[in-house]
Amino acid sequence: MASRELVILGTAGLAPTAERNHNGYLLRWDGRALLFDPGEGTQRQFALAGLSAASVTRICISHFHGDHCLGLPGMIMRLAIDKGHLPVPIHYPASGEEFFQRLRHATVDQDLIPVDARPITEPGVIHHDENFTLRCLRLSHSVETMGYRLEEPDGRRFVPERLDALGISGAAVGRLRSAGSIVHRGRRVDLEEVTEHRPGQAVAVVMDTAWCDAALELAADADLVVCESTFLSSDEGLATEYGHMTARQAGRLAREAGARRLVLTHFSRRYGESDAFGLEARAEFDDVVVAHDFDRIAVPARR
Repeated sequence: MASRELVILGTAGLAPTAERNHNGYLLRWDGRALLFDPGEGTQRQFALAGLSAASVTRICISHFHGDHCLGLPGMIMRLAIDKGHLPVPIHYPASGEEFFQRLRHATVDQDLIPVDARPITEPGVIHHDENFTLRCLRLSHSVETMGYRLEEPDGRRFVPERLDALGISGAAVGRLRSAGSIVHRGRRVDLEEVTEHRPGQAVAVVMDTAWCDAALELAADADLVVCESTFLSSDEGLATEYGHMTARQAGRLAREAGARRLVLTHFSRRYGESDAFGLEARAEFDDVVVAHDFDRIAVPARR
């Protein structure tokens, strides 16, 4: 399995269909697993995808429309049953606290399962450690909705030609990486001398929203953008009315943001086949993946 990939657990907007489950997006990131918007049936989708629900280390909810959160009670119970990571951090808009509490205490014995509730009162950084920073911005929807962006810190990578020029190889490379400098053949060699800047990777999750500046900011230079595309352009009026985007707008978003790969999802059940979504988005942007349930989509390799 790839160490950085997006697993699609559901792609339906509002109502599931025979082919599309409610939303659910698992971002596997170097041994961690962030679950975004667990819709109804998410825990079963894990089983069908051949993944352990216990692998989830963090949950993010964009908003409290049912197709984005009704699977939360089942996931909490499943984490307890499968001895997963508890208490699991759960990020969600603070304005939806009433609905979070209903989901949190939806069944008998759920009160006994520890969770780390993290309501979001203001956009910005909501988690930071040595592996990644997670931040959010308010999107433009009929209820308060958060878009999320995971960012890896910038780092440095070795330049083989520079190492070869100094005769540094093998265990000496490891010592240089950990210590920052070594003495080699009578001279000091600093890490910066044999490395170059390596930009961190970024993934944006942009769920239910109309076109807005926050969506552009979340997607800016992202390696992977997961974006709702509820409607086709023929129904752009409905998209505007209900606070959603068309597939073409999602493609435009990726292009203007300078993203590398776009994943389309959250399709209205009014449409049968999803090929038209890809055609529309590719009129604006090249690297488009039309998501299907159980797809595994790699985060593009480093530049």
